[in-house]
Parts: sequence; structure tokens; C-alpha cells
Amino acid sequence: MGRMHSGGKGISKSALPYRRSVPSWQKMSADEVKEQIFKLARKGLSPSQIGKPDYLLMSREGVILRDSFGVAQVRWLAGNKILRILKTKGLSPTIPEDLYQLVKKAVAIKKHLGRNRKDKDGKFRLILVESRIHRLARYYKTCRVLPPNWKYDSSTASTLIA
Repeated sequence: MGRMHSGGKGISKSALPYRRSVPSWQKMSADEVKEQIFKLARKGLSPSQIGKPDYLLMSREGVILRDSFGVAQVRWLAGNKILRILKTKGLSPTIPEDLYQLVKKAVAIKKHLGRNRKDKDGKFRLILVESRIHRLARYYKTCRVLPPNWKYDSSTASTLIA
């Protein structure tokens, strides 16, 4: 499928193994994995940071499920995805992570434009990011992930990511 605001086709992707059973070398049980997920979520890590290796994060935290504990797929071991496990304990983020990252990017571009007023390309990119935010917010409102009165406002966006 093509990209929304660029010419790329985006056909590269990773493939999961066909067999969905827990590997024989797996040492952690499902309860231990869930406790580790809760501990990492209380530290303030997002679900994608908990499950995937982030090399900047590894140097800071040192605790990632896949690299430190050898958990290949949480869903195969625990029966649910990381976000659903967090929702059962009420530790899920208030706004979805993809929307959060877009708002964070928009705030960074807005801050950049405050320092560099003549940056026309930055202004154009901000328009594209904000239209992606509005599109995603509309989707999450129809899915009832966001409340129907939720609205993105560029002037108060920095409070969302604080």
C-alpha cells in the first residue's frame, strides 16, 4: 500500500514464524512475563518500547522483554498482546500510541517553527502531520477509543505529551 504524503510504496516488512507455539527454550512463564510488563509500564514505557528492542532505550534502561528475557512473542506466551494485558490492569496509555507519537512530532515541528520562522518546508510538514492527527482522531472516535468530544488543538498539544 502506498504512503499517504510521499511517493514510497512501502513493501518491506518482517514475517513472523508460522508456528505459533511457545519455543522450547523459553524460560519465563506467562505470569512472570505479565509482572515484567506491569513493572515496565509503571516505569513509564509504552507498549512498543516494552516489546521491541530500542537501542537508545537499552543503554538507558537495560530491560527489554525480547533481548533481556528472551521472550519472542508475548501474545504466544501470555495469550494476549501487551496493550490488552495493560488494559486489564488499567495501565494502558490515555491516548493511543500512534496518535501520541504524531502529536509529539507536531509539537517538535511547532517548536522548530517558533525559532525558524522562514522555514516553509517545516510549515508544510506540520500541515501534513496535523492532517494525519485529525484523520487518526476521527478513526479512534468512531472506534470509541477516544471520547467523542476529544479535539486536537495545536496550542494545547504540548500538555498532551507532558
